[in-house]
Amino acid sequence: MSKRKITVNISDAKLSSDPSAVIATFSLGSCIGVCLYDKATHTGGMLHYLLPNSAENCQQAKEKPFMYADTGMKILLEKLMSMGVNKKRIQVKIAGGGAPLKVTAKGFDIGKRNYLAIRKILWKNGMFINAEDVGGSSPRTLYMSIANGDVTIRTNGVERSL
Repeated sequence: MSKRKITVNISDAKLSSDPSAVIATFSLGSCIGVCLYDKATHTGGMLHYLLPNSAENCQQAKEKPFMYADTGMKILLEKLMSMGVNKKRIQVKIAGGGAPLKVTAKGFDIGKRNYLAIRKILWKNGMFINAEDVGGSSPRTLYMSIANGDVTIRTNGVERSL
């Protein structure tokens, strides 16, 4: 069976229950890619968000809700649940949250802030991270197979399971 690739751009999210689909996102630096998967329904979604909190720019959050962790996750979870996904069964795998540039100003580390934001959002939803690859300075590419929920990460030309 040939795989159908669904690309998630920056400030974007996609979901699928098509077993031939692989959802992918590229160039995760300080951004975070969040993979959500329910094995019982073989349904998954991926979010690639840029910033931690929509309160930083409410107007922009209305126009591009997937740009922010809080608004992006809210919409993605609602869409997944409308497809029969049970929040309690969701496996969560994340990648990114790096510091591709040398951070000098305290509090400016977007990667770290993005990581803390997703942990808080998941905790408030009674969800926990099953696997992660965060931090560092190398960009990452993330792939999630809808057939089985397997997540693969590629960094510096090396691919591995997450």
